[in-house]
Amino acid sequence: MRRVILPDPKLIHPFGEEARNLRIHNKPLFTMQEEVLDKHISDTTELPLGAPLPQIREELIVYRNNLFFDQGYIDAFIREAKKHGGACRAAFHAEDPAFKEHAFPLSTSYTAAGSLYLADLWYYPNGPVADARPLLIDMESKEVGYYSVPTYMASDSGDLVFHVPLRSLIAIDSWVHIFIADVVFGVFSRGARVEKRLEDDLKFKVKVLAKALYEGRQVLECSELVKIGKDCVIDPSATIHGPTVIGDKVTIGAGAVIDNSIIGNNVNVSQDAQVMLSVVGDGTFLPFKAALFMTTIMDNSMVAQNTCLQMCVIGKNTFIGAGSTFTDYNLIPAPIRAMDGANKLKDANRPVIGGCVGHNCRIGSGMIIYPARTIESDVILAATAERRVIDKNISFEDSDHHGLRLADLHVTKYHKEEEESW
Repeated sequence: MRRVILPDPKLIHPFGEEARNLRIHNKPLFTMQEEVLDKHISDTTELPLGAPLPQIREELIVYRNNLFFDQGYIDAFIREAKKHGGACRAAFHAEDPAFKEHAFPLSTSYTAAGSLYLADLWYYPNGPVADARPLLIDMESKEVGYYSVPTYMASDSGDLVFHVPLRSLIAIDSWVHIFIADVVFGVFSRGARVEKRLEDDLKFKVKVLAKALYEGRQVLECSELVKIGKDCVIDPSATIHGPTVIGDKVTIGAGAVIDNSIIGNNVNVSQDAQVMLSVVGDGTFLPFKAALFMTTIMDNSMVAQNTCLQMCVIGKNTFIGAGSTFTDYNLIPAPIRAMDGANKLKDANRPVIGGCVGHNCRIGSGMIIYPARTIESDVILAATAERRVIDKNISFEDSDHHGLRLADLHVTKYHKEEEESW
């Protein structure tokens, strides 16, 4: 089967980069797409912007390069499309809970078709044709609680839930979709798949229990659920619960806690740091008592000591100073708004969400960032009497480095054209 990749040229705020180059599950999105499709594909055509589909008479799978899909979804889509025998296009029912609650808000990529929404993923058994039948693939989602809201904080008290799918597809149009892909459709989904396998696969369940008994560990700590790469140094007092994947040459200090996370290569998790339901990119440094909860950090970034990030997305080559806090809950129960795929503020459909920092940023110590606020790539922010609380989105023009005498020492990799005009 040949795959044809359609370009999506829009830049994702606040990174200033196309979705295909952003990291999902600690890999560039285009690399993830290649790996998931590898067993189905024999050849690839990547179209330039505006180019028509190639008129060739062969089996094709066509998709937009801003789509995240996992192995379960793509295998089911191709299998059901081949059964149908005709041209098919991926579709979601408007009331599908995982799509309605997590994928659709803030997106600009889906096409409405009655009670369905169509995604930019097609299967053609014998070359492109004008009409493709909508193909609904059950995402097999279930409710998973993640927060409990007490009555004194909100009128709608009780458990907050994610609709966690076993099969995932989402268009990356907003930084919030990276959070969804990494956390809700990522580590939560992986945990749900492991739970289901333990329930359905007796052989796997016995294998996990036997491995835990042999190693003298709790079930969630055994090597069947905690995969550790080469040349790692892990203090025996660290607590690591699976399903967790740890890359090569990782150092984990005394008292650190890691729970259901993805840890890249060459990562340093220092003493008493906590990483829960998070994705940590290659080369990241987490000094002592740094805390991540449902957070993505891309490669070569650092979160300094006593800093807490909840439900955040942090770009690559970025520094977050000590004692900073990214809040995730509005004190007054007003809807949280975030930037959508058209760079407009829209209801994020999330009762709680953290903030987002772009690539190559330097955020000083002691900052407080309100929910869903964004800081563009290349920005420097220092805490001052006038600006210690970030209550609005910060653009490159707001960066503190513009007023510094040595501003030229800050290399603004993602704003080269703007840099020349200053």
